[in-house]
Amino acid sequence: MEIKKNTLARRNFIKGTTAALALTSLGAYGLEYGPKDKPWRVGLIGTGWYGKSDLFRLIQVANIDVVSLCDVDKNMLSEAAGLVKQRQPSGRKPKTYGNYRKMLAEKDLDIVLIGSPDHWHALQGIEALRSGAHVYLQKPISVDVIEGEALVAAAKKYNKVIQVGTQRKSTPHLVEAKKNIVDAGLLGKVSHIEICCYYHMRDKGNRPVVEVPDYFDYDQWTGPAPLREFDGVPHRRWRAFMEYGNGIVGDMCVHMLDTVRWMLDLGWPKRISSTGGIYMQKDAKANISDTQTAIFEFDELNCIWKHRSWGTPADPEYPWSFKLYGEKGTLSGSVQKYDFVPHGAGEKIHKDVLYEREKYPEDLSEKDIELHAAPATRAHMLDFITAIDNGTRPVANIQEGHISTASCILANMSMELGRALVYDPKTMSCVDDKPPNCLNANIGNHGNILIPTKFKGGSVSR
Repeated sequence: MEIKKNTLARRNFIKGTTAALALTSLGAYGLEYGPKDKPWRVGLIGTGWYGKSDLFRLIQVANIDVVSLCDVDKNMLSEAAGLVKQRQPSGRKPKTYGNYRKMLAEKDLDIVLIGSPDHWHALQGIEALRSGAHVYLQKPISVDVIEGEALVAAAKKYNKVIQVGTQRKSTPHLVEAKKNIVDAGLLGKVSHIEICCYYHMRDKGNRPVVEVPDYFDYDQWTGPAPLREFDGVPHRRWRAFMEYGNGIVGDMCVHMLDTVRWMLDLGWPKRISSTGGIYMQKDAKANISDTQTAIFEFDELNCIWKHRSWGTPADPEYPWSFKLYGEKGTLSGSVQKYDFVPHGAGEKIHKDVLYEREKYPEDLSEKDIELHAAPATRAHMLDFITAIDNGTRPVANIQEGHISTASCILANMSMELGRALVYDPKTMSCVDDKPPNCLNANIGNHGNILIPTKFKGGSVSR
């Protein structure tokens, strides 16, 4: 597989400016308590599909006042402001910004939701923490391992809560599966895991270059990433390019890897290897893999990821899922359901996803809503607010989000380098790696953290 290298030097970069500030200022993890007797002041960076979805779920379960929105797409920003005015209890229209740094400079926000493309997550997350806000950060938390380390350090330095958008940990039927199947010992010892995604989700287009429309600031959308040719507004298509994200592994594997790590209380993988490439869809502009296998090795347990954006799924009942293989049985789980099948005698157990259509009828008229995921996101938001109120860690805290994200990044790097990688979080380096160390290599979009000292702080949408 040939992944496009970062050969375009768009701005003056130095290594680790923001990262160094955070990493050298590690403080005790003592979180501030929040206001319980007045609305939380909330801002959203990235007003696209999932940014709005996250915000609307928060509006449904918490006492908030949406103060500000930010996006580089003027049309999307205006539409989002109108929708928020209709949805929030105050009926107030939020302030709008085209530059997230200007929005954060107001220092009038208690909570910032970040719904931007992946290449912005770390930078915007650190800036939001620095502004004094708690952060709800979409996954993956970064496109670079050291960026993730910087976010972990920043959360400690500024004593703020970060909830990562890996909401499978708050998915009602999966929470039940963990409690009643895994924790109850029905699986026994688990020594093999399979996780997968067989959705045909890779962009197959090969669009011509066009003029950038006047309502869209492409320079600010791109920000610290390489400036690709403009072939149309990139909303929801940016995932096809390694310049902006971590491919299907970073988008879909991160959810399932995070879920099984949570279910089995797993930490960092001991060793990560991956193979794959573009085997079928060679005519598209997309440079992410269409076929990939990754192995995350733990003590006496291998977790194997597979994705194909073509062909049929290995199990049509579970096209995006996990399977935990234990000595006493097997647990299959997805966003839609779970099934436990015992080995030998015993009863099978099945549970479907929880919908809340009657409780939240407004969901039914919301454009592009994932109805199956709405209850999980609501629960995730409640957990986030509870963590802020009580000064505790949320279920998807930044450390856990970093481990899952970095593991996926390392899998992509392993695929490209053609060798297995062992990451040491204490030294923040790959163990016994050939020089230059894997984290110093210019590999795809995942070399050393490149933090711009000067660039216009854009705002973007997923």
